[in-house]
Amino acid sequence: MDETTSPTLKSFIEVERTSHFPIQNLPYGVFIPPSAYVPRIGVAIGEFVLDLSVIEDHGIFADTAIAEARVFNQPSLNYFMSLGRKTWVEVRQVISNLLRHDTPTLRDNPELKRKCLFPQKDVTMVLPVEIGDYTDFYSSKEHATNVGTMFRGKENALNPNWLHLPVGYHGRASSIVVSGTPVIRPHGQIKPDGLSAPIFSESKLLDFELEMGFFIGPGNKMGEPIKIDDAYDHIFGMALVNDWSARDIQKWEYVPLGPFLGKSFATSISPWIVTLEALEPFRTAAPKQEPEPLPYLQYEDNHTFDIHLEVLLKSKNMKNYERISHSNFKYLYWSMYQQLAHHTINGCNLRTGDLLASGTISGSTPDSYGSLLELSWRGEKPISLSNGETRKFLHDYDSVILTAWCENEHYRIGFGTVEGTIFPAKNP
Repeated sequence: MDETTSPTLKSFIEVERTSHFPIQNLPYGVFIPPSAYVPRIGVAIGEFVLDLSVIEDHGIFADTAIAEARVFNQPSLNYFMSLGRKTWVEVRQVISNLLRHDTPTLRDNPELKRKCLFPQKDVTMVLPVEIGDYTDFYSSKEHATNVGTMFRGKENALNPNWLHLPVGYHGRASSIVVSGTPVIRPHGQIKPDGLSAPIFSESKLLDFELEMGFFIGPGNKMGEPIKIDDAYDHIFGMALVNDWSARDIQKWEYVPLGPFLGKSFATSISPWIVTLEALEPFRTAAPKQEPEPLPYLQYEDNHTFDIHLEVLLKSKNMKNYERISHSNFKYLYWSMYQQLAHHTINGCNLRTGDLLASGTISGSTPDSYGSLLELSWRGEKPISLSNGETRKFLHDYDSVILTAWCENEHYRIGFGTVEGTIFPAKNP
């Protein structure tokens, strides 16, 4: 086991047992401190953010590969992400050692602590990555089966290609926003049942999608696919993704080329990126694949992670959020490594900062479905909230939180949350 994930490791900063951000995690994000205007890079530790730009200026990384670089005095993680796994591991070890309970360098320096440690509640989190391209997959067999059953019947639920390759489409990177950004109900063409022609309308069937995504570190040259055995070294880390969906707009437009306006209006991501090093203790087997995939998609080792997922919803009439779904990342039929290998098998070049998302993550039981489309079964079975309200799809001023964590008997490795509130459509 990597020493940075040891269960005996403790920080001089007090961290609650159920915190998402123990010293074993150290996720990266970009934030703006109080009374400042320039974003910089930090890591989460307990209820605090450690400002890595200050640590960098203090010479803490003097004996590392980034000693001469200005890696953390940056408004995004892209430069650091481009440096590769060897550098990421080295830097993680330095940060972990700095925060140990028995390391005096920061612990016993009140002035340095004042300059580099900020309560998370006092900072502003911003989009952590300059995202050049965004690809959304469709990797949950349960989700694909549910949606296919609704629209094509149980016998034709999965299209013929689905069990042979990770289905995906190219999304819109410009409308990816950080957690907390308002989501405006979109307009578009819809074709209500019973009408012979479409109408222009605000979406009536707005939905969330419970997803996770991963960010590309070093990319690949055009024409040179990434082998599945090398995929690990191209993945910097993971974040929560809510790929908001206007189901009525999508239903009318998606044939023959797939999602467009029904998806491109907003995609929310969590501000913290959890590294694969932090997730290693929670590695597990993916579902058995039948038929066996083609050789370029075959991977022998455990190549997914046991990550608990939850969806919480609060209407404008409710004081508290309540859980409406729970799922797990390990349910995905197609893994991150398979998604990455398939994405590049034709020679497509991925670049540092590209985001690849999983698609909706649903389990096998109704309470584990990852969208309202499934939870309410296309609106035929509205879900009930504790205050007596029901939901088929999202109403204006509904707020949705996605959260996720891994857990053992010693600590949690969490992703924080990705939050969004629906606001009324604007007049076009």
